[in-house]
Amino acid sequence: MQWTKVLGLGLGAAALLGLGIILGHFAIPKKANSPAPSISAPQDLDLEILETVMGQLDAHRIRENLRELSREPHLASSPRDEDLVQLLLQRWKDPESGLDSAEAFTYEVLLSFPSQEQPNVVDIVGPTGDIIHSCHRTEENVTGEQGGPDVIQPYAAYAPSGNPQGLLVYANHGTEDDFKELQTQGIKLEGTIALTRYGGVGRGDKAVNAAKHGVAGVLVYTDPADINDGLSSPSETFPNSWYLPPSGVERGSYYKYFGDPLTPYLPAIPSSFRLDLANVSGFPPIPTQPIGFQDARDLLCQVNVSVYNRLELRNSSNVLGIIRGAVEPDRYVLYGNHRDSWVHGAVDPSSGTAVLLELSRVLGTLLKKGTWRPRRSIVFASWGAEEFGLIGSTEFTEEFFNKLQERTVAYINVDIAVFANATLRVQGTPPVQSVVFSATKEIRSPGPGDLSIYDNWIRYFNRSSPVYGLVPSLGSLGAGSDYAPFIHFLGISSMDIAYTYDRSKTSARIYPTYHTAFDTFDYVDKFLDPGFSSHQAVARTAGSIILRLSDSFFLPLKVSDYSETLRSFLQAAQQDLGALLEQHSISLGPLVTAVEKFEAEAAALGQRISMLQKGSPDPLQVRMLNDQLMLLERSFLNPRAFPEERYYSHVLWAARTGSVATFPGLSNACARANDTASGSEAWAEVQRQLSIVVTALEGAAATLRPVADL
Repeated sequence: MQWTKVLGLGLGAAALLGLGIILGHFAIPKKANSPAPSISAPQDLDLEILETVMGQLDAHRIRENLRELSREPHLASSPRDEDLVQLLLQRWKDPESGLDSAEAFTYEVLLSFPSQEQPNVVDIVGPTGDIIHSCHRTEENVTGEQGGPDVIQPYAAYAPSGNPQGLLVYANHGTEDDFKELQTQGIKLEGTIALTRYGGVGRGDKAVNAAKHGVAGVLVYTDPADINDGLSSPSETFPNSWYLPPSGVERGSYYKYFGDPLTPYLPAIPSSFRLDLANVSGFPPIPTQPIGFQDARDLLCQVNVSVYNRLELRNSSNVLGIIRGAVEPDRYVLYGNHRDSWVHGAVDPSSGTAVLLELSRVLGTLLKKGTWRPRRSIVFASWGAEEFGLIGSTEFTEEFFNKLQERTVAYINVDIAVFANATLRVQGTPPVQSVVFSATKEIRSPGPGDLSIYDNWIRYFNRSSPVYGLVPSLGSLGAGSDYAPFIHFLGISSMDIAYTYDRSKTSARIYPTYHTAFDTFDYVDKFLDPGFSSHQAVARTAGSIILRLSDSFFLPLKVSDYSETLRSFLQAAQQDLGALLEQHSISLGPLVTAVEKFEAEAAALGQRISMLQKGSPDPLQVRMLNDQLMLLERSFLNPRAFPEERYYSHVLWAARTGSVATFPGLSNACARANDTASGSEAWAEVQRQLSIVVTALEGAAATLRPVADL
């Protein structure tokens, strides 16, 4: 495999020094006449400032931001990607609406691209090897934006090169069960090409599962039944509707992990150790290529797949813009989104960046006028190379692991700001639920009527809470965007905010033009959010949450909301695993005690906070309480809990492969042990996972006790 090395040591060293200066000087006033920060200052959330920010967030400006951001394709490390780095720096250094400081920081990372000299091809061949039909190498140029020289050919990033040829076998989603079913039917898989559709398992898992059964290559297509509500003719698809045209192909990374493949757990800076390519794990084991559903319908019999992907070392930059806190500058509220896209990326990710730029403009303007400065520091981040595996955000968390763990209040992610314009959708950890609800109750929902975003949201996504009654439901955080390293690796309370569609009106698993050349400005402007009122609603929601987290005297994180999650996990374990565990002499008693202990300590902390809020508390005492709220999430980390996974340390939110909706380590271990004998290593792992959860919960309860108590 051919490598291209383009980053000099001097630039990498400068980036390292620059970011150290920027984060390290949060606590140092920038002007000689600035007063030193004091935690005794009474600053709290200013409702007038909040109202001003809500009123100044402009839908038209967000629209124009998106037009500029999505004007050209901006694949990670491309010239246009670098242009957008400079655009962000220019905006965040603007004398009238900029921030306190802004810098770009570059990492040297391993990316994957199709060969320009030898495009990837998929051919149907006859018995004598003659080509009967060739699949499209590019998507149809329906608007004049799909045929430009910077539109990257559809490909499976990090799939190996190769030229497998064999009979075509349809393998549904490419899950392990799908391939076993084919074998049960007597179908020989050795040397075949598997045709799979998106969904069911991750992209890379399709190739991993196929290779286990001797499959030589994998094709992946988007089924119109999964994304187009079954519609597939050109007259029914973009540019005539929001549905994906028949030639549309979903690009994506097929790398199993996140972060730079060569530097796991280390930042991709010049001084870091790098793995030899032969020792890198997580790449698809066999050639893989995505195709459009138009071509998937045409494929018959013998297929030849030629993949010429190559790995290259490339520069990729994060951009950070910082507003320094006036009172607690060493406490950070992070707000971020990635910048890179597969092609034009109007929805993914530029809708989120358009919102980010407008929000930073409004706050920057207040800052420059001297009208406002937050109590805590706000860090705006534009991450590089997310599409290849959350690379920019992961490198950032690796490089500044200790500082971020010690000082970060919360991470707010707005990637795809608008999937569609029906309702808000929030994913997050339980402590952020309260601040999200408070913010959305005060913001009017787009569209007719006079509903708040909260009231509109509850119509589409809701659950019955034993504490609050009917409330909007927060989804849990997986690993689909840049929040992943913050929650799974650092244990920082996180959330992801977007507007989305009415599930009762579409069966689409995601917006139809996802990761294709049809994700353009006109697609958003015409079909997803005409008028950009949903983008504005996301900006207002994110802005209100940022102000509440950065300005409130008492942090608006409610740790007692974790009690509901823990109780539901416990009940699932008791109901669905209890009898099985009893058969193997494993007791859930310690887990019951640990959950009850957490519930008691969370309730007691809530009472202490309520008492303090009624009086004039010592700011240092409030600071200590706030740190307990901030650090709770860290107590659920155990870096040795999931040795087979990379970066997953959070014992409550790690990937769950078991069917029981309980603590993931326990669920997964029980699923693996189910068909093994008592006393086996598999049942020992069940006991170990149970002990890990109990220890984490007891540690979390201890974190919530008065700080003078051990």
